[in-house]
Amino acid sequence: MVPSPGMNWMSGGDRIKGQWVVIGLGVVGAVVGAGAGFGAEPAGELSPLILESTTPSPSVVPVHVSGLVVSPGVVWVSEGALTIDAIAAAGGVLIGADLDSINLARPVFEGDQVVVGSIQTGTLGSGGVAGDGLIDINNADSTELQTLPGVGPVLAANIIAYRDSTGRFERIEDLLEVPGIGETRLASIRDLIRPP
Repeated sequence: MVPSPGMNWMSGGDRIKGQWVVIGLGVVGAVVGAGAGFGAEPAGELSPLILESTTPSPSVVPVHVSGLVVSPGVVWVSEGALTIDAIAAAGGVLIGADLDSINLARPVFEGDQVVVGSIQTGTLGSGGVAGDGLIDINNADSTELQTLPGVGPVLAANIIAYRDSTGRFERIEDLLEVPGIGETRLASIRDLIRPP
C-alpha cells in the first residue's frame, strides 16, 4: 500500500520507540549540562581560606626577685622559665652578688621568690632562704633544708623527692605527707618555714 500524504510512516510500536528516544536524548542532555557546571561557584562568591595557629602562646607567671639585682620586685617570666631568666628579667645582678649560692638552672613557679645575696655578707641568695631567714620549702635545696632542727640528709632528700614527684607544697601541713615528718617534728620547724 502506498501511503497517502500526511500518513505517519511509523507503526504504533515504532511511534512509542521514537518518543522514548527523544525523551532519552533530553535526559542525557540535562545530565551533561548539569555535569559541565558541577563544583563551579558563581564568580564573586569565593570565600578565603582562613588558617589559625594551633600552637598555644606561652603563659607568664609572676616571680619576686630581690636582693642585689638592678630592678628588684615582681617580674613576669614564661611558665617553665629558670631562675636565671627571672634574674635577667629583673635587669641582672649588681657587683658583689653571690651567684654561686643560687641554683640558676632551677625552674621558677608562680609566686616564687628569688633572693640574690651578697658575697661580702655571706647571705644565702638561693630561692630557699630569704632575708627573713625563713626556709622556703618549695625552693630550698638539701643544704638549706638541713638547717632546720631535726632535718638531716635523709629527711631533706625525702622532702625534695616528695616535692619533685607531687609538686609544690600548698600549705605547711603538706609536710606531714613526707616520710619521716610527723606532728612533733612539724611543730618544731613550723616557725622556721615560710608559708607557701
